[in-house]
Amino acid sequence: MVSTEDGIPPAPPSSDSRTFARGIKDLVDGFRHSELWLHLGWTDIKQRYKRSVLGPLWITIATGVTAVAMGILYGELFQQDIKHFLPYVVLGFIFWGFIETSILDGSVVFSTNEGLIKQLPAPISVHAYRVVWRSLIIFAHNVVIYLILLAVFPQPIGWTALLVFPALGLYVLNAVWATLVFGILSTRFRDIGQLLTTMVRLVFFMTPIIWSAQTLGAADGETSSRLKLVELNPMFHYLEIARGPLLGQSVAAYHWWIVIACTAVGWAAALLVMRNYRARVAYWV
Repeated sequence: MVSTEDGIPPAPPSSDSRTFARGIKDLVDGFRHSELWLHLGWTDIKQRYKRSVLGPLWITIATGVTAVAMGILYGELFQQDIKHFLPYVVLGFIFWGFIETSILDGSVVFSTNEGLIKQLPAPISVHAYRVVWRSLIIFAHNVVIYLILLAVFPQPIGWTALLVFPALGLYVLNAVWATLVFGILSTRFRDIGQLLTTMVRLVFFMTPIIWSAQTLGAADGETSSRLKLVELNPMFHYLEIARGPLLGQSVAAYHWWIVIACTAVGWAAALLVMRNYRARVAYWV
């Protein structure tokens, strides 16, 4: 045993496993393993529809039938013009589908990939990117529904429709941090996954997807207190920045700022979780 001149043994070397630098390094290294998570995400889609005649097209069919049926039903109930209301509902379903799969699939990404995590020497962020990539593939299949509907019910789309691309960029950034935070915490506390499933279903009905926030306005044109309550729901703002441009609507700047603020808070939480619990995931699965 090595000792100092006064007989006191030297302090053991400090570990840097619980530092922000190691967490950020995991994120960077995981992103660099793009061939791995791109392959794993695409394999997940192929395995899900293995021996199916239509394959991934079932994603489009299931979403399209549900969105169109709900759009027609609620359009009649709320006496909305189907020409404008149906694209509104369909886009709501498409973007909500990306949010929902990112949260729910992300919450179980580590617990359902125990073998890969223990046997594959790769950053854990690889599995987060895998979930987001898989959600993007599903999203791309569902966009076909909107394109078909656009041919049937043309919308006054201008150059502002290009704003959907930065909106999707924010969606991806949020999907990554949500997968990391919920995935790691759900691996340690398995009840979180069940709680998220219940909460996502509840938020779906609280978010203007199958109903329009404009119907909550007062008869004299002023914004009602109910509409103000809707704006307390962050998901409302996430949908507005992506759905509005594709409907030819101008999106107020405050929707963007709220989403950007939520993204910053989410990434702060993700870095904190990565710093403290990243190294423990392999022991928790």
